[in-house]
Amino acid sequence: MYIPTFHHLFQTIWSSDKQGHGPVVFAIACWLLWKKYPAISSSSVDGSQITGYTLFIISLLAYVAGRSQDIYLFEVGSLIVILASLILILHGHGGLRAAAFPLFFMLFIIPLPGTVVDALTQPMKMAVSYVTESVLHQMGYPISRNGVILQIGQYQLLVADACAGLNTLFTLEALGLLYLNLVKHESAFRNIILAILIVPISFIANVIRVMTLTLITYHFGDEAGQGFLHGFSGMVLFLAALSLTIALDGVLRQIGNRKYEHPSASSNA
Repeated sequence: MYIPTFHHLFQTIWSSDKQGHGPVVFAIACWLLWKKYPAISSSSVDGSQITGYTLFIISLLAYVAGRSQDIYLFEVGSLIVILASLILILHGHGGLRAAAFPLFFMLFIIPLPGTVVDALTQPMKMAVSYVTESVLHQMGYPISRNGVILQIGQYQLLVADACAGLNTLFTLEALGLLYLNLVKHESAFRNIILAILIVPISFIANVIRVMTLTLITYHFGDEAGQGFLHGFSGMVLFLAALSLTIALDGVLRQIGNRKYEHPSASSNA
């Protein structure tokens, strides 16, 4: 049923820079479901079939509405509800709890409505452009800014949606949540703090990407900035976000260890 949906996504928005993270996120979500399958299948039915069948019917109606009216929110989002309803029917609430994170992670494959993206992307691009200009100016580079257009030396660069937009933020948020799931901290407080701080980490990573492209263009020319190194800057973005997340996680771990050791030291004294 969803083959035409995914075929259309691959032919359109998933082939663009704005939503290029979709296939990767979907593949990771499927892998997470496969990892959780033993826990899901070991759960028994617990009388939740009525809820499951109700959700199943609602999700089918949402799919029909989304498919017929080209509303990705309903068409793609219904897949998550259908999977959840089938797990409820076959394996009860225990199975659904086991599949909770993979299903939640799959939310990041849903294309955002264009009106929401347009409303939030422009302020984000302005902020990234401002910070990039300020940092490089302090480093002594001849840079100026007009809105989201950066002028460095004889080169002009437009900060595009793909470099500092809302979709990039969603991709990095998915990356951070995946890191939290794989690390599996026992401290709920630490997980919540890291999840909240992923947003500023994503912003900093976007700034690093734009600064990298700006410096590449300034030192090596416009062709270098728009060629292979432009694509490579996307890897810089994710590496920067992952490195910042791991570093911040280490800081939180050190703070937690010190708080844990302090009472022991006092009692020994």
